[in-house]
Amino acid sequence: MKITFYGHASLQIEVSGKTILVDPFISANPKAAHININELKFDYLFITHAHQDHTLDVEHLMQFNPEAVIVSNAEIATYYMLKGYKAHMMNHGGSWKFDFGLVKFVNAIHSSSFADGTYGGNPGGFVIEGEHKNIYIAGDTALTMDMKLIPMRTKLDLAILPIGSNFTMDVEDAIIASDFLDCDKVLGYHYDTFGYIEINHEDAIRKFFNKGKDLMLLDIGQSIEL
Repeated sequence: MKITFYGHASLQIEVSGKTILVDPFISANPKAAHININELKFDYLFITHAHQDHTLDVEHLMQFNPEAVIVSNAEIATYYMLKGYKAHMMNHGGSWKFDFGLVKFVNAIHSSSFADGTYGGNPGGFVIEGEHKNIYIAGDTALTMDMKLIPMRTKLDLAILPIGSNFTMDVEDAIIASDFLDCDKVLGYHYDTFGYIEINHEDAIRKFFNKGKDLMLLDIGQSIEL
């Protein structure tokens, strides 16, 4: 399993010969100006919630990947199906066996609406089990006790957690979340894109290290392999 960071909360996951793009907000992020979104190819597009900083590039990217399937909650999936795109709708607590592995849609505490005001349903996160590696993509969320439910079903190899504060968890809450998740290997995201969510990288990494945990902060375009 290979994971590439495209800035903010945008990710690419390569698993079992398939490619998943997550929450594409790239073209309007000056920090990701070196990423040519027209070259991105994927089989699935996962959306955690409807906010513009997670959906901005969806329709543009789908022009170049017309056979890709959007995976999200029922409201977001329906929103895009009405525009003619392929979509697979899920809801909280539900799982589905895709051709790359098992996906479960889990709770997130946040809000969710499209830029045009359309209701985006309840936000969520994804647990992906594939290639003998299991990851959790939290989406935008506060720290929640519901995270304790995830390791009761799935032993995680990596938790992808927002750490920028103001709109989501901060670093300290993400450390507690990793305890709840029983996962000490964390990839941080949703930070530094704009002023409200800028963090001190060295301080964040040190705080995780002091708790016996590993926080990875990737450069935009950088990848890790599990």
